[in-house]
Amino acid sequence: MKNNSTKNILTSITLCCALSLIFGCTKKFEDFNSPPNALSNEQSLKLIPSAIGPIEKGLLSSFQVTQNLSADAYGGYMMSPNPTFGGGFNNLNYSLIPGWNDRPFTEQYNQVMAPINKIAQAGGRTNLPDVWGVALLIQVQAMHRVTDKFGPIPYTKTGTSFRVIPYDDQKTVYTAFFKQIDTAVGNIRTYLASNPVQRNRIGNNDFLYRGDLTKWIKFGNSLRLRLAMRLAKIDPATAKIQGEIALSAPEGVLTSNADNAVLTSGKENDYWLVTFLYSRDNMLNASFGTYLNGYNDPRASKMALPATQTGIAGKYTGIRIGADVAKGDYKTFTAYNYVDTYTHFAPHMEMNAAEMWFLKAEAALRGWANAGDAKTNYEMGIKTSMDQWGVPIGNYLNDATSKQENYVDPINPDNNILALSSITIKWDDAASQEQKLERIITQKWLAIFPDGYEAWAEYRRTGYPKLFPVARNFSNGTIDTQIQIRRLPFAQSELLGNPEGVKTGLAVLGGPDNGGTRVWWDKPGANF
Repeated sequence: MKNNSTKNILTSITLCCALSLIFGCTKKFEDFNSPPNALSNEQSLKLIPSAIGPIEKGLLSSFQVTQNLSADAYGGYMMSPNPTFGGGFNNLNYSLIPGWNDRPFTEQYNQVMAPINKIAQAGGRTNLPDVWGVALLIQVQAMHRVTDKFGPIPYTKTGTSFRVIPYDDQKTVYTAFFKQIDTAVGNIRTYLASNPVQRNRIGNNDFLYRGDLTKWIKFGNSLRLRLAMRLAKIDPATAKIQGEIALSAPEGVLTSNADNAVLTSGKENDYWLVTFLYSRDNMLNASFGTYLNGYNDPRASKMALPATQTGIAGKYTGIRIGADVAKGDYKTFTAYNYVDTYTHFAPHMEMNAAEMWFLKAEAALRGWANAGDAKTNYEMGIKTSMDQWGVPIGNYLNDATSKQENYVDPINPDNNILALSSITIKWDDAASQEQKLERIITQKWLAIFPDGYEAWAEYRRTGYPKLFPVARNFSNGTIDTQIQIRRLPFAQSELLGNPEGVKTGLAVLGGPDNGGTRVWWDKPGANF
């Protein structure tokens, strides 16, 4: 991992300059309660729409430690060939580094939630309800990633105290999310109905949808469907209610690639940064490569660069998570495609339509109203993904024989492992519900690459796709190798700066504060 402190400082300065006229630069949790600067209400309200873009950039803040070295790896997408990380003991072999697990917690509070709180203080919640709706959807997008990584988090009481910030259990957090989506979508609908001509107050300050509020409603419906499905095992009644609200919404969810939430901000692409600029710190995970190769996936060359290592040259062979990468030059294995796809200023995908088709396929399996037909949705998910990547689908949908291949490491045979899955591509109406779900989630996982946040969450929720366990487990028994890591421990900065608050989190966590404890919605056992 490169020392990127200068870049982080410059990024913070840029964000603060965009927001400081409204509410100053927030750096600490306690700053939630600091008042806005002394501008008139009219001045503050005029500046608020220009704050949306910098807040959207906050979704990607400190990317390598907030996402890449945790969720991307645990979701089966990434592994690093760098043997110097943590002296060889790090998150990638379950020797969890506290500093690496701090920013995944703090960054979204500092870069997203705190500025949005200041927008409310400056009058945006009541005077700019459409802009407030967009801000709420950005907040839920950011903060569901935080709670899904840690479990209990401070949320509903954030900003109420300087000394102790209590944690909410995850059920409470999810309940708040659904209410905020209600408010956001309702606000935007009302604004559009009342302003048939003036529909764009944010405009190019919005790096996701350029102020297209109809697409923001679709995004809100899609976010609701995603979060509803997360509860399918732990709270099926609420999952069904919320899922059916999303599925019956008149605007619908994301259905075509024109609806995709793509962050086009001029910011350096983070995968280019950690793969190319950081000399291939970021490489493909062995699990992902074995599915790409086994399925002869047409998207493979767009997603990744073929290996050059003798014995696997020309294949898409990644590195086994937890492997002892000091044993050879693993930079000759497969990297993310930084040549054609993850280029210097390539946009970041926040959510794509393919994911929604697969969610609808699972919703159909579960009998949710307005979900449609599982097979049709499944095949539309694959077609939509192929179109997104710009590759011909060929006979992919009719392939009833191809499956995950065995993994072979030509540098260290200790990493070799047989394929874990026998699931094929072609839909099979005669398959069991579990087999159908494995087929759906495996193709969904391929289609949402490289969104490690969602991949890791769905793996924990469903057990699919079947991912290779770590080659070496240095967790001292706190994480089961086969069950794999379930969460990140609470942030070190919170243990030091908000110890009484952390105690409230521990009280509702349901187990010790380590990587082996499941978050609330992560219920073991069968999916049906």
